[in-house]
Amino acid sequence: MRKELAAQNGNRKKFRAVFARIGKKVNYKGYSEETILLKNIVSIETNQVMTDHVWFAFTKGFEQALLKVGDSIEFEARVKEYRKGYVNKNYKIDNSSNDYKLSHPTKIRKVEIGTLSSRE
Repeated sequence: MRKELAAQNGNRKKFRAVFARIGKKVNYKGYSEETILLKNIVSIETNQVMTDHVWFAFTKGFEQALLKVGDSIEFEARVKEYRKGYVNKNYKIDNSSNDYKLSHPTKIRKVEIGTLSSRE
C-alpha cells in the first residue's frame, strides 16, 4: 500500500515525476488504450517521495507535453482509493485489497532540471 498517498486521500496536490515510457492496456470495453508510466512521484509541497511509479491514460495533456524518456514533468492530480487484486465470486475467492492512486491529472508541463518550481 502507498502509505504516503493514503494520508492525502481525496486531496488534489501538485506532483513532480520522471517520464519512463508509453504502454498499452485493454480497457473495460475490450479496446487497446495507450498509457503512460511515470516514476519517482514527489510532492512539490513537501518534496517527499509519494510513490515509486504511477500509470495514467495517455491523454491529450501528456501528448501535448511532447515527452521524451527521462523528462521531468509537473502536474496536479487527485489522490483516490481503489480496490486491486483478484476476485472470483463463483469460487468465493477474494484476494483484493485497498490501495491508492493518482487520478485526473491536469496542468501537465515539462520542466527543465534547472527550473523546477519552488514550493507554492
